[in-house]
Amino acid sequence: MNQPLLDHATQTMAVGSKSFDTAAKLFDARTRRSALMLYAWCRHCDDVIDDQTLGFNAMVDSPSSAQQRLATLQEQTQQAYAGEPMQTPAFAAFQEVALEHSIPPKRAFEHLEGFAMDVREERYITFDDTLRYCYHVAGVVGLMMAQVMGVRDDAVLDRACDLGLAFQLTNIARDIVEDARVGRCYLPESWLIEEGLSPTALADPAYRPQVARLANRLVEEAEPYYTSATAGLAGLPLRSAWAIATAHGVYRKIGLKVQRAGENAWDKRQGTSTYEKVALLIKGATQALSSRVVTPAPRPSGLWQRPD
Repeated sequence: MNQPLLDHATQTMAVGSKSFDTAAKLFDARTRRSALMLYAWCRHCDDVIDDQTLGFNAMVDSPSSAQQRLATLQEQTQQAYAGEPMQTPAFAAFQEVALEHSIPPKRAFEHLEGFAMDVREERYITFDDTLRYCYHVAGVVGLMMAQVMGVRDDAVLDRACDLGLAFQLTNIARDIVEDARVGRCYLPESWLIEEGLSPTALADPAYRPQVARLANRLVEEAEPYYTSATAGLAGLPLRSAWAIATAHGVYRKIGLKVQRAGENAWDKRQGTSTYEKVALLIKGATQALSSRVVTPAPRPSGLWQRPD
């Protein structure tokens, strides 16, 4: 076992995603190692594109420079799959995970396409466009994480993708103002038009009522994806089901807090307390156990369907 790689991944998770860190501790040792190292790669790619460290100190950079960094990530990903020695810890970690769990190169490059959408400053006209972005940056991560947990059933993979979509919709709702301050907007332009807003207006406190309505709409749109994801727990090993049920609860709670806070949701970054995490951990255990005996509900109709 390469302990330095695991230490690096563990620190990356602890600093970069407090929301998922608690849940990740519930995996069995082998799954936890792979999940942490996969996360470290995802976090590294995100940071490289934004020229930041663990989600902090974001810098607005020139498109050409960002494009060059994206090309480097794509090249390093190809090298990882080719079995070449990797110098960057995050890519060494990804190489181990991808080869051990037979994660198809297609998945990794689909994830990198999400960063490419940022580099191209892609516009999101409809909600389907927003969901397509969510797929690349989070739905695909759900697919890869599920594969790390041993999932190969397409129906269960659909539910894993749905959870990724729900997580990202929650993230977008929580970060509307923060994203707007660095010139990014993932809300559908059609929604903005309905509210009489431009993307640049989202950071203006004068428009908080409209922003709150948009966030509420995102949280509501996430709900059927969270519901669908719950039914996927039956297809996971028990400890993995416990971890994912807990992460599900933590992220969903953040969305509900954004919704309840209304216009004040962006006065501070919304998150969950230690007490809330413990309560959600207990609830997750109950959900994981009940998934062993309850027949999963059919996937709700009308949900966005992943490519493939």
